[in-house]
Amino acid sequence: MRDQAFLDAKKIVDEHYPNCDAALLAGSIVRGEGTKTSDLDLVVFDFSIDNGYRESFYSLNWPVEAFVHNKNSYNHFVEKDLKRARPSLPRMMTEGIPIKGSEHIHPLKEEAAELISKGPEQWDQNQIDLMRYGITDALEDLKGATNRAEAIFTVNLLADQLHEFYLRTNQQWIGHGKWVIRALRSYDEEFAKKYTRAFDQYYRTGEKDELLTLVENVLEPHGGLLFEGYSAGKKHF
Repeated sequence: MRDQAFLDAKKIVDEHYPNCDAALLAGSIVRGEGTKTSDLDLVVFDFSIDNGYRESFYSLNWPVEAFVHNKNSYNHFVEKDLKRARPSLPRMMTEGIPIKGSEHIHPLKEEAAELISKGPEQWDQNQIDLMRYGITDALEDLKGATNRAEAIFTVNLLADQLHEFYLRTNQQWIGHGKWVIRALRSYDEEFAKKYTRAFDQYYRTGEKDELLTLVENVLEPHGGLLFEGYSAGKKHF
């Protein structure tokens, strides 16, 4: 699949972006994880355009997602990715296969790999406490929940908060959607299994105990649950 995807990606770049300076193919197919619904992820560089953009279309029986950049827009989106601790564009650059303009692509690949290896900016204590407080609030909502529908969405929130807290306090990149569990597995396979088991058990059976224990164990090294005494923005005179 990857070989055919690369050949088709080259044809698509030649047809849709004939004047581009560089392009690469990234995504699940490049990683060897392609499925029958996988698309072609293209990062395209055209240094003559004023603004970067994203577009989606079908070509050669492939769904295509193209991220088209000039130098400034590329740097802007990389910076946004680093701030949110989800390095989508740097990861695409690191894993991608050059289609055109290797002389432009290779320095960017090296830079992206270095950025990813450094990890995200370290959280300070204020951010840790803010997240502890938010997770505690959601956990208490879950403990007292009597409405199944409300509890489900409270657990959805906890799943996102907990993965972010665990990874960020260990200075690791976070994920979104399917990348949540991929990010956890990449850092700590054993924790990823516990995380999956606890949430899966709740969704299947409504049993909360394993999930409550998981949350409390994640928070414990950082001071545990936080409600009493928490304050943000209060001025002292």
